[in-house]
Amino acid sequence: MSEYSKTTKNQVKRIPKRGHYDQKTIFEILDAGFLAHVGFVVDGAPFVIPTAYGRDGEVIYLHGASKSRMLTNLKEGIPVCLTVTHLDGLVLARSSFNHSMNYRSVVLFGTAKEVDKEDKYDALQIISENILKGRWDEAREPNQKELKATTVLALQIDQASAKIRSGPPVDDKSDYDLPIWAGVLPIELQTSAPETDPLLKEEIPLPESVRPFC
Repeated sequence: MSEYSKTTKNQVKRIPKRGHYDQKTIFEILDAGFLAHVGFVVDGAPFVIPTAYGRDGEVIYLHGASKSRMLTNLKEGIPVCLTVTHLDGLVLARSSFNHSMNYRSVVLFGTAKEVDKEDKYDALQIISENILKGRWDEAREPNQKELKATTVLALQIDQASAKIRSGPPVDDKSDYDLPIWAGVLPIELQTSAPETDPLLKEEIPLPESVRPFC
């Protein structure tokens, strides 16, 4: 499947021309981030939890403490809504009403199941590599005690859509003659210089995974 079908859940209704349903666009947005917000309902109460993730095909991997409320409930197969958003800019119009934001977002729906013990290691590696490529091979591998204390879930993407806004502000025709500045204030996620752990031995150099950010 190269495109997700439009349903009452995933169809973009507000400004539908910004909606995208093809896997290429959706996967690119997912792969550009590593922080998602997971929505679910337990005993009639809604919860939205921020968490790290990794993607492999049409599966999103989530992990956390074995006693986590989110993971404990999600592995029972309750409906899940996961969102990822990248803020690309503040769109400053001539009128307050027409201010907006440039963004790329994905909303997906599915159900999760617990990853088998045999596959847990690989799933954790996928999550780690999505956060910082190359770091998994540089760090100590999780031991059996740590693996036992960690639950990993595989969230199958059943339905999904992306929504994207880009470009300059769109003002009312009568406002274009107003002497008010309008445009876009771009926003980018970036790192600063690495901060060495004060307990690190002096002879240990920066690892390959961190050097590109210097």
